[in-house]
Amino acid sequence: MLFQLCVYFYCKCLWRFLKFGLRKISGKCELQRICYRKKPGAQRTLKIESSLKSSKSELLQTAVIAQMDDIERTVDNIMRLKKINPDTNPQFGISLQACLLQIIGYRQLMAEVERLRREQYDSENPQHEELLLKLWTLLHPDVKLEARISKQWCEIGFQGDDPKTDFRGMGMLGLNNLVFFAEHDNSAARLILFDSQQPKYRELTKEDVSKMNTKEWEKKRFDKAIGFSFAIVGINITDLAYTLLVSGAMKTHLYNIAPEAPLLFHFQKTFCYLMHEFHEFWIEEDPFDIMEFNRVREKFHKRIVKQLQNPDMTLCPHFAASESLMNL
Repeated sequence: MLFQLCVYFYCKCLWRFLKFGLRKISGKCELQRICYRKKPGAQRTLKIESSLKSSKSELLQTAVIAQMDDIERTVDNIMRLKKINPDTNPQFGISLQACLLQIIGYRQLMAEVERLRREQYDSENPQHEELLLKLWTLLHPDVKLEARISKQWCEIGFQGDDPKTDFRGMGMLGLNNLVFFAEHDNSAARLILFDSQQPKYRELTKEDVSKMNTKEWEKKRFDKAIGFSFAIVGINITDLAYTLLVSGAMKTHLYNIAPEAPLLFHFQKTFCYLMHEFHEFWIEEDPFDIMEFNRVREKFHKRIVKQLQNPDMTLCPHFAASESLMNL
């Protein structure tokens, strides 16, 4: 343990010595070198965030938790501290401000998402009820809901006759995400709902029979329900998106798609993407039945996390960084 501590402090001192040497040779501080050498997006912002957090300066450490209204003043203070002339280095201030907008925006997005997650569905709240009924209308526009408490809810993938019990884990975040998906990508949402309800027929293999623990060798075909409960899966994928957000894994994606502060809209678009991808992944995995859901979900989660380890990764191809970001 003592040896490990010695190695740690040795490496830390060596790193600070190297940074001091680079500052003397290049005439630029670490923040400048990052802004000038890393392209905008996750590559730059993640490095800036790490540099600020590891700094010995309290001003730099607290820059990542500043308020939105204080960002410009924070940038000015950092430039004064680092003795960077804004007239000869105008691009640095612009780039650093963009990074701080993303860093602070991500923190605020986490707070907003957490607030929605903690807000429990309340059947006495007319806004909650209106949102739930809107989900039904968007997914089943040609079918009338006979009653608020109805077995019909199972048709769109809820577990019982009152959907409010299914929102306990993700609260209003789950419902908001489902409505956003059904409203902004209606054709895809309805297609996934349709696919989720379809059985699949295939030859019954010996392996299948052994899994079933039965002796029905004579059967030629097997009715296999590869579908899943659409609404329940949507709530489950909401949990996955939430985990990616709070763990910081989603920073790569959001820093690459949001030229400034990432918003709830960006998070919900990411949820839509994850629903698309999980649907395809479920089909590719060809699970034996719904009991394999947790296995498939965990495998899908690991794949997404691995993708996000690439600093150039953008989960949603159609959500490319804007030109304004690329020009910073």
